Amino acid sequence: MPGSLLTKLGKVRSTVEKEAHFLVRLKNIAHLLTGNFASSFIGLAGFALTARALGPTDYGVLAICFAYTRGVERLVSFRSWQPLVKYGAEALQAEDLSNLKTLFKFGLLLDVLAACIAWTVAVLVILLAGPLVGVSAEMSRIVLIYCSVLLFQLSGMSTAVLRLFGRYNILAYGQVLASMVRVAFCLFGVWVGWGFFEFLLLWMGAQILGAVNINVLAFIELRRRGLGGVLFAPVRGVAKKFPGLYSFSFSSNLSSAIRSSASELDTLIVGYLTDPASAGLYHIAKRIGRIAQQAGVQVQAVLFPDLARAWSANQFKDFRKIVFQTQMLLLVFGIGALLFFYLTIDRVLLWTAGPEFLGAGPLVIVQTVAVMMILCGTVLYSALLSMGKEALVLRIVFAATIVFHVTAFTLVPKIGPMGANIAHISMSFVLLSGMTYIYRKGLSKI
Repeated sequence: MPGSLLTKLGKVRSTVEKEAHFLVRLKNIAHLLTGNFASSFIGLAGFALTARALGPTDYGVLAICFAYTRGVERLVSFRSWQPLVKYGAEALQAEDLSNLKTLFKFGLLLDVLAACIAWTVAVLVILLAGPLVGVSAEMSRIVLIYCSVLLFQLSGMSTAVLRLFGRYNILAYGQVLASMVRVAFCLFGVWVGWGFFEFLLLWMGAQILGAVNINVLAFIELRRRGLGGVLFAPVRGVAKKFPGLYSFSFSSNLSSAIRSSASELDTLIVGYLTDPASAGLYHIAKRIGRIAQQAGVQVQAVLFPDLARAWSANQFKDFRKIVFQTQMLLLVFGIGALLFFYLTIDRVLLWTAGPEFLGAGPLVIVQTVAVMMILCGTVLYSALLSMGKEALVLRIVFAATIVFHVTAFTLVPKIGPMGANIAHISMSFVLLSGMTYIYRKGLSKI
């Protein structure tokens, strides 16, 4: 009898601990979502003020500059936070602070190298390929100026530090501060009558400020944790200290880069196949739709470490439960976002960007359908990386991206920006169905 009672108490305790972990996960997700939604809505105010000040055509040019540099960064930059979190958690558990410093130094060097490569690629593409595809000299000059922001995009290591130590509140609310500063300057610019060039410099400064801000916060956290002196840590032999670091980093980053050719270059595709005004409408719609998509990004940030730990510990029941709970949570959120935009999008556009951008309303609705599918796919993406299925994920991402580009280049010339939204739905369907198949097949063998 006592033994049976102890067994039951043990099961109850285990259940309570698991639910406590779920609540902690929800709390961290809530921090990130609150900060990102606040940042996105505040940022949307900045975009709206800029759009009102410049009008569709000039705003479209600025949107193309923003999309081009962001697209190059996503394609070329090395997302060091994923391998740093995965291998950093192991070093932290072993209390190996020396190797942890080495890993962070390695990640920082990757960030610097990737930023320099991204800037070089962005400049060379404009100088060499720009004239071949009909980019004007004036447009090339503007984009080249904006490319300077790429040299400051060093966020991989700092993001890993704050996520590894659970400082999701700092990650979230640091962005809010940067967005508030940008909106304040936008208001000032509208008040004094700034033109295109002044707003160009403002957007550049806002991006640079955001990157510098997160790095400062990360180094403060490192010092607080007794990990000062990361800049002087030796990096020789890092691959031997962390076996599998290179292969995991290559596969996960390549799949992310391939996906970025769709998610980050779509505005450029619309602008190239139509005109700057259409690109401006599409960009506004994309920015609004991305507010909901941020939920998936932040859930992945919290979810990936938990899934990796559960899989490595052979806790397959917990693994399935985490995936199911999170997918249901995001599905409900996605449906809610779709209903919200369906009922309010015209008023949102009227109050923010102005009546000239009301044409973006249908684009937002269709984009949100794609976002719903992306949200569910985000959970499976993290699960498959934890299961060591990054090679299969890479194949699915490659196939889905081909579907996107074929659909976009076929439909955009015929129906305008809506063609890019439909292309996103097609890509999301391929990703979601493919990853679901691999996930279920992988778990069926256990």
